Amino acid sequence: MSDINSLLAVSPVDGRYAAKTGCLQPYFSEYALIRYRTRVEIEYFLALCAIPLPGLQDVGQGTPLHGEALAEALRGIYRDMTPEDALRVKEIEKVTNHDVKAVEYYIKEHFDALGLAPWKEFIHFGLTSQDINNTAQPLMLKEALAEVYLPALREVVGILAADAEAWKDVAMLAKTHGQPATPTRLGKEVQVFVARLEEQLRQLDGMTYPAKFGGATGNMNAHKVAYPDIDWPAFADRFVASLGLRRSFPTTQIDHYDNLAALFDVLRRINTILIDLCRDFWTYISMEYFRQKVVAGEVGSSAMPHKVNPIDFENAEGNLGVADAIFTFLSMKLPLSRLQRDLTDSTVQRNIGTPLAHGMIAFASLKKGLGKLILGREAIDADLHRNWAVVAEALQTILRREGYPNPYETLKALTRTGAAIDEQTIASFIDGLDVPERVKDEMRAVSPWTYTGF
Repeated sequence: MSDINSLLAVSPVDGRYAAKTGCLQPYFSEYALIRYRTRVEIEYFLALCAIPLPGLQDVGQGTPLHGEALAEALRGIYRDMTPEDALRVKEIEKVTNHDVKAVEYYIKEHFDALGLAPWKEFIHFGLTSQDINNTAQPLMLKEALAEVYLPALREVVGILAADAEAWKDVAMLAKTHGQPATPTRLGKEVQVFVARLEEQLRQLDGMTYPAKFGGATGNMNAHKVAYPDIDWPAFADRFVASLGLRRSFPTTQIDHYDNLAALFDVLRRINTILIDLCRDFWTYISMEYFRQKVVAGEVGSSAMPHKVNPIDFENAEGNLGVADAIFTFLSMKLPLSRLQRDLTDSTVQRNIGTPLAHGMIAFASLKKGLGKLILGREAIDADLHRNWAVVAEALQTILRREGYPNPYETLKALTRTGAAIDEQTIASFIDGLDVPERVKDEMRAVSPWTYTGF
């Protein structure tokens, strides 16, 4: 996109952030939808030829197109389609006022040019437009996720996994309810996010991509009346499976979208986990547990020259939130349709790529933000020094084991006086206990740096 077109874009997805979302254009642009629709129509025609239908037994006779040559020539219609070719479909649509019918007529023009006019009425044979849409759109989504979106997400997860390993021995003060709590390790806290994301990715990998393929109201009426001896439901199952999808059955005129909604829900949960991560890292930066690499020429504040803001995590959080809002709407709206079909799903489905685009923007920001982090070991250690009271749990647990009377209450009395609790306070407390020296030595070995569990 040119700079001027970027400035004129209504959505930041295609404007300000176009460089980060352009990778989705082959899957979710108007051109992409036309190309995927053409692909489904062509592959369906070839599947009819493979039966073969009686009317297609001699397809291509009298032309150079036989067997594989026919398949290659027809697949070239969508494989070689350019945005300029798609404009021809849009021109036809101005007349038909029907986007899928325009694709059918576009393919018929190619059949005429290839000498295949006698067989062109088998294009879109027995179908309704939603057989094309409800197959093309899940195919677009599946391939966009596999080829672009999930690799970008897994790159983020990989960075987090590397950070978890690098920081696995960094003791850190934990905060529960915003208050000092039992110490933890920084690497383990990051690993929590890795494990959460990997579980959602596992669930996503196990999901199927649904397609509706069954004629005007889902019963393949036209197919049966024309060729009653063919097992059309089995044919439809095989055809949809050949595209890597799973046929929804039974359906009305449209897919019920329940499985598609489930996919959106998993993607939304992934985003929610990443929002949680963004907020934690934002907070760690504010606590100076991390500093950020300074980029020459960058401005943190228009008024305060010293500031280096955590803008990458803020940008990611904002875009993930927008994506979640759209995913939530898609998963709640698409399964709803009046009777056998209304058109509200048509315009809504055109927005499937939008939350993925916001996700791509967020992933880019996350990678940038994570790459700028510098461990603030001094601040982390200082927080541990200030909070020796957090070893109270360890001490009272050892005392419980030894049968010491009222250990919880004893430590509570020590740590909740309002006075500062430091290393010397703990040492003096241990020295005054009526327990064997070996137990005291065991307790003296406990510190905010060593009391971190597994």
